Amino acid sequence: MTDRKAILRCVTRVTAKRFAVVIFAVSLSFFCTGTHAATWIVTYPGPLYDGDERHEYPEAVLKLALEKTGVRFNMVPSKRIKYQSKALRQLRENIEVNVVWSMTDRQREDDLLPIRIPIAKGLIGWRVMLTHKNKPFYTKNVSSLADLLVYSPVQGIDWPDTKILQANGFNVIGAQNHSEAATLLSRQQADFYPRSVIEALSELQQEGADPDIRLKEGLALQYKAAMYFFVNKRNVTLARLLEVGLERAIEDGSFDELFYQYHGPMLKKLALEKITHFNLDNPLLPLKTPIDELKYWYVPGQFEALKKAAK
Repeated sequence: MTDRKAILRCVTRVTAKRFAVVIFAVSLSFFCTGTHAATWIVTYPGPLYDGDERHEYPEAVLKLALEKTGVRFNMVPSKRIKYQSKALRQLRENIEVNVVWSMTDRQREDDLLPIRIPIAKGLIGWRVMLTHKNKPFYTKNVSSLADLLVYSPVQGIDWPDTKILQANGFNVIGAQNHSEAATLLSRQQADFYPRSVIEALSELQQEGADPDIRLKEGLALQYKAAMYFFVNKRNVTLARLLEVGLERAIEDGSFDELFYQYHGPMLKKLALEKITHFNLDNPLLPLKTPIDELKYWYVPGQFEALKKAAK
């Protein structure tokens, strides 16, 4: 009798285990079907102002990544959340936005879930300098990093770039946001404003820009940095979708096509391979940054080389 009870218990356990496996498989099937059938509402921070060209490329990359997954989606810019600091805070709390693009650092990767594919191919770490035409810095010959450290840059207080510049010896003037930083520069309260190459030229040309703000030509800073898409830590499925979509776009060449469509003219004009640039250390760079994955990064001169190869 004891043996019979033991056998029954064993059969019951096996049956229950098989039933659980079946239920799991069916649930997974429904989940996968739902992922493709449902419409994903992807909400991201809206532009600071009408015609804000800085938003166009990240939005285009986000759309491309989602298209490559085959899911149905609707991209919605948030009307209330525009400044990056608030957007990151709301994303961490899972309120109103579910995707934000931002330069990465260790704190942001602790707070949020990064998709570790640099959507700007590292150009966020190439910094040219905006300055006021009446500041001595505008006409000063700068031949070394020591020469540059004499001058004070302005940056956002909570931007990773501020800590990077400080770690490399700069006396940084803090601003609450981009608008205040631009105002301080216009008032000549800062010597220069380091902007990534994907931002600088469009900001100089935007409507209402101070005509006295100029580009310090032939000079740049460079540090390893990546702009990622971030999602809330619990939104693992969306993170996986974006990762898969970006990788597919890289593999079929559509990612680079989009990248050069937006940045090719700027890269040609700035000619980063020919100007003087100073390499800075980035102590905030997370250890998992894929710095050895060459397909993710732009190399100066690459655009011109590709154009010649295409002829």
